[in-house]
Amino acid sequence: MGYEWLALAAASLWAVAALISVKPARHLGAFAYSRWRMFLVSLMLASASLITGGWQTLTESALPLLALSGLIGIFVGDTALFACMNRLGPRRSGLLFSCHALFSALLGLWLFGEQLGGWRLVGALLVLAGVMLAILFGRRGNAQQHNEWEQVRGHLAVGIALGLTAALCQSLGAIIAKPVMMAGDVDAVSASGIRMGSALLAHCALRMLRVPLAMPHNPINRQVLGMIGINGFLAMALGMTLILVALRQGDVGMVAILSSTTPVILLPLLWWHSGMRPALPAWAGALLATLGTALVLGAG
Repeated sequence: MGYEWLALAAASLWAVAALISVKPARHLGAFAYSRWRMFLVSLMLASASLITGGWQTLTESALPLLALSGLIGIFVGDTALFACMNRLGPRRSGLLFSCHALFSALLGLWLFGEQLGGWRLVGALLVLAGVMLAILFGRRGNAQQHNEWEQVRGHLAVGIALGLTAALCQSLGAIIAKPVMMAGDVDAVSASGIRMGSALLAHCALRMLRVPLAMPHNPINRQVLGMIGINGFLAMALGMTLILVALRQGDVGMVAILSSTTPVILLPLLWWHSGMRPALPAWAGALLATLGTALVLGAG
């Protein structure tokens, strides 16, 4: 499977996981939710690495980079994303988080000398334009005022800052991990486990210090724990591992652009969940993103 398809598969998994994450994230709070999710995913990845023997591919030189990638991309990035989602809902947070594609493309051009031209450039621009249209015009009329997921909680500026922080950290995390994955001999599941483990340790340190932000809003229960486990498996155990494999094969910018189609994929899922049909410009955005993706895949 080409890296383009891997990035799109990760985007699809993230879209499904986004719906699952809303309730437990608001129940526990961003920090407690992220901590529980990282704990469960760390167990999954560690078990898989031990069973397959993938941990033996990890080198001493790779560990610091993977740990740093996890601290920035997962500990800071994921926590900021869920804090943003708790304030602005999954649709608006998706718009802000999709900016990681632009950040990654610029960083890839600057640091790795990556090139994007011809029909692939046209396709990438269509994908970005489609994502923005799909999210900016994702609701019909004033219907969003009656939808709990569309309500703004707290200051809008704070939510925007959190979303852009999450996007930038996602980009930096991918950039830091790319040299390790380009070596070609590091198991992607084990690499994901190291990234996840470093982020989990940071979260546990905050919890042990009883930092107010790290304390749960409400006690966890079986239903919430089950939702966290499913979300973590889809978004992180599978999704982030697919992204690492894609980074091994392709450019950072292109992987980021294709994986940023999550908000477009989320449109029909939100329609199915809420019963509110997205506006026509949102579907136009989805069509643009689909055409752009077809150009990228066809020219690859």
